[in-house]
Amino acid sequence: MIGAISVSILPIITLVIFNKLVAKRQKVRSAWSDIDVWLNRRADIIPSLIETVKGYAAYESKSLADIAKQRTETLAASSAMDVRAKAEESLSPPLGRLILIAEDYPDLKASENFLELQQALAECEENIEMSRRYYNGVVKEFNVFARMFPISIIANIFGFNVAEYFGLSRS
Repeated sequence: MIGAISVSILPIITLVIFNKLVAKRQKVRSAWSDIDVWLNRRADIIPSLIETVKGYAAYESKSLADIAKQRTETLAASSAMDVRAKAEESLSPPLGRLILIAEDYPDLKASENFLELQQALAECEENIEMSRRYYNGVVKEFNVFARMFPISIIANIFGFNVAEYFGLSRS
């Protein structure tokens, strides 16, 4: 009698665990989407920043061209988190150089357009960082849940792989 009851409950338990895995995986995907939005917003600001700096710093054209090229490569990168993270990491140093170039031009630093773009970029960076922290927290929650026994058995059967953390180095 007890064996029959436990066999009939097994599908229900499996269904409940499966649904929780689906919900947690969707939360991971949604959190990644938030990061992607801010990374794209940052990429949209870069051309305007480059054009503004170009007007003041004509002899820095090679540096500006390198930044534009890196931005294009970043946007062309796959939307897969690991590929995108690597591309974004290679964009951060040139973007930092762009801000440093501006430091050499007092008129540029005083330009209202440049200040607005710099503020928008700083806002994007803050939001990327907040979104990254949230994403990594959701990934941790999902990964811990999916690795618990006996949940890990069900996760493996249905192909719920662990999610990757997202990190950007600060340069």
